[in-house]
Formats: sequence, C-alpha cells, structure tokens
Amino acid sequence: MTFQVYDTTLRDGAQREGLSYSVVDKLAVARLLDDFGVGFIEGGWPGAVPKDTEFFRRARTELDLRHAVLVAFGATRKAGIAVDADPQVRGLLDAQTPAIALVAKADLRHVERALRTTAAENLAMIHDTVTHLVREGRRVFVDGEHFFDGYRHDPAYTAAVVETALAAGAERMVLCDTNGGMLPSQVTAAIADLTGRLGVGPELLGIHCQNDTACAVANTIAAVEAGVRHFQGTANGYGERPGNADIFAVVANLQLKLGLPILPEGCLEQMVRVSHAIAEIANIAPDTHQAYAGAAAFAHKAGLHASAIKVDPLLYNHVDPSVVGNDMRILVTEMAGRASIELKSRELGLDLAGHPETLSRVTKRVKDLEAGGWSFEAADASFELLVRSELPDRAAPRPFALESYRVLVEHREDGAVVSEATVKIRVRGERVIATAEGNGPVNALDEALRVGLARHYPELRDFELADYKVRILEGSHGTGAVTRVLVETAGAGRDWTTVGVHPNVVEASWHALVDALTYGLDRARV
Repeated sequence: MTFQVYDTTLRDGAQREGLSYSVVDKLAVARLLDDFGVGFIEGGWPGAVPKDTEFFRRARTELDLRHAVLVAFGATRKAGIAVDADPQVRGLLDAQTPAIALVAKADLRHVERALRTTAAENLAMIHDTVTHLVREGRRVFVDGEHFFDGYRHDPAYTAAVVETALAAGAERMVLCDTNGGMLPSQVTAAIADLTGRLGVGPELLGIHCQNDTACAVANTIAAVEAGVRHFQGTANGYGERPGNADIFAVVANLQLKLGLPILPEGCLEQMVRVSHAIAEIANIAPDTHQAYAGAAAFAHKAGLHASAIKVDPLLYNHVDPSVVGNDMRILVTEMAGRASIELKSRELGLDLAGHPETLSRVTKRVKDLEAGGWSFEAADASFELLVRSELPDRAAPRPFALESYRVLVEHREDGAVVSEATVKIRVRGERVIATAEGNGPVNALDEALRVGLARHYPELRDFELADYKVRILEGSHGTGAVTRVLVETAGAGRDWTTVGVHPNVVEASWHALVDALTYGLDRARV
C-alpha cells in the first residue's frame, strides 16, 4: 500500500495572512519538508508569480531532494485559447518539474459565474491541458476546486469533471474542500457516492481540506479511511483563513494510530524540529498547543496525571513523545502533588525520591507560593533554585547580598524619559555601590546590578535579557493587584526563565533578575 504525502506549504500555506516567503526562505522550507519525508512539494505558481518562477529556476541547481518530487502549480488553459498557445501552461512546462498540479473548477456555479464559460468548455479545458502535459512527460494531479460543494449542488456535473481528468491521464483527481465547510461523515459519504457513480477505485482520488470547521485533519483522515491514497496539507496547518490540514498531525495520526506506512524510516522523529524550523522561517511563533509538535503536546499539570506517569509514562501519553521528536514535561503549578514535584525535579537532574521530607517541604512551598501568584510552569530556573535550596549541599550560592536599591525615573524638558538605578550590595566581603541608566526602571536596575558584579563575575558579559513579560493578577479579594514578572535570559548557548512576584512591578522584576543571575552564574561554573 503506497501513500502520496503531498505538501503545499510553499503555495497554499503561503496564503496565510501576514506570511511572505522569500526565494531563499522557500528553498530552506523545501529542504526541511524533504527531511520530514514528504513525497511531493508544491513550490508555487511559475509564470504567474515572479518569485515562484525564480524559485523553480534556482531549485534545479540548489535543491538535492532525497524523498520529495517538486511540483509546479497552475491552472488549466483559459477558455477559448488553444492549450499550446496558453502562456500560463507554457510557464508550467518551463519550470521543468517532474510533476504538475492543475486547479480546475469542479462546481458548475463557479464555472458559469467565475470562469464565465460553459460546462462543456470547462471539461474541454481540463481534458486538453491534462493531455498536453502528460504528452510532454509530466505527472499530472488535478485539484478539483470546490469539489464537495459542487457535488452537493450538481453531482452529475462534478462527477463528469473527475471522470474527464482521469480519462485524460491525471494521476490523481484531488477532491478539494475549498471553503472548508465539510464534516468527516460528509466527506466519507461523498467519496463513496462518487466512486460508486463512476465505478472507479478511491485510490485514484486525493483529498485537500481547509480548516474552516476545525475538521481539516479529521476530514483528511476520513478520506484516507475511505480508500484515498493521496492527501495534501501544510506545515503547521498554515493557509488562508483558518488554514489547511496540518500535515504533521495527519501523518502522525495515519502512521501511529492506523499503522499505515506513510513516511520513510526515521523521518517521523524529525517532526518537531522541522515544524519549529519552518515556523522560525515564517516568523510565526510555534503553536505551543499544536498536536504532536507543540511544546505543550506532552506537558502534564495535574498531580493525578503525574502520579500515574511516575508508574508508567504511557498511562497519560497517547504515544511516546520521542517518536515525533518531542519530550514529555511536567509542569509545576498549584495543582502539583508530590509526584509532580518529584518528576519535575528528576527532569532537572535533582532526585528527591530518597528525600521524602525535602519533597514534602518543596511541595508545600510551591503550593504556598502559587497561592500568592507565583507560577513555576514557565520558570524552570526559579523552580530548580527553589528545590536546590532545600537539598543539603546542593543550594546555588548567592553571588551577592543586597543592602538596598533605588530607581528614579526622570522626564526631561526635551521629552526624553530616563531611568537611573543605584544598587548597594556586598560581593565576597566587599561593599559595592553601582549606578546605571536604562530605557526603563527594570533595564536600569539590571544594568546597575551588572556594573556592581562585573569585576567579580566577568561571565556576566555573556548574559543578556532575551525577553521580559509582565502580568497583573487580581488580588485574592479583588481589591489589590499582584504583578508577576517572567524574565528570559540567554547566555553560553542556552536560555533560562525566572519568575518574580510582588505588588510592585520593580520588586517583582528584582526577584526575577536575581534568580536569573544566580542561576546563570551557577551554571557557568559547572
């Protein structure tokens, strides 16, 4: 049983709002998709889009694909024009790809109102273009645009579109849920009715689903279960409106849940790496809650889950995370029990199994702090420092002791706003006073602290504040507010996140900054 995994990230996926690939980006994404093991990569519309024309030109010499076949996308000939005189069809051939995908109208309403031609001419356009491209030695896929809506409106005509494409030599007729309005049962019923009407096997069909009902993945799987062997999707579900079927979720479900031979050996475990790399190229933050590939896909928060996971990780994981290149994580929150704390500590290299009293103390401290607004699920570094402070001989040494700090904000006559911070600290027995300016009170405080510590800890020059997040939490009685600050610090090839909580945002930031420097300096000594 052979399946055709067809990716259209570079064409249909690029229609996502706010997404724009350069030619270099498209080449990089194509290499990543090939690493994932897809069989076909649709690169764009040569002749119609100059960037895509350039992509195919460069791809001929710059892409060395191991698994995938490059596909050029375009339309059937225009109404009333001979196929060999249509410049758009000529552009498809000039791309020199082994395969070509043609979009064709499969809904009579679109034929008459959008194309403004006749039903018979539309069928002739499909026949002529497919025949011409096959004669030129190309593999041809036909995307039946609006197939499902067209089939509900006029099943006889839409079936004739499918029959015409296959008779002309199309390798697959792809059934497109262009408006994304179908449900799985409707997809299954349409495929069964179509194959019965035409007397063809479902293996000659393909499926392409948009996600407007949040059913694109489910609809794609339903089509495969109905016998379809060619399915299309995009990386991370990118695409117009709510997007397309996420190729990663489709592949993982088919291979892991249905046991179907979808990808070459060793490719499935590249999923997380490829997913995140493509997100980085697209300049879109990875979806942390994306199925299979998201950072939270195998993250567990409830203590009940952790108790079971401690016995057997698969009790609360639907698959082994490593098969898709992901990891299981335990989140430490107010819902955490002893098992959560123990597993999270073990994840960080701290074994509390032999220290039951310490485990109890840490669990109580976490619950008490979380009740006061602290949150450790995104602040592993602060949590590790907390656990180590309760372990004999494992506490991270504090690099300084604070006497006091002061922060001033000055609005000058010229409109400039300048913050100045002064810290008084003791470092290795020496009293140090340091002052610095910054573009805000927290930045000024961070700079002043670094100035005061620089002579004793030169490693600090490699640390930089990578991200800073503030959240205002309602008071326990709704009359006050608590500020929670998350600080992400980068240095020495890694990054870490710390947390601080206080009604005053500067004090909350101070706690997070102190933890960040303490953790970073301790790691630098390892």
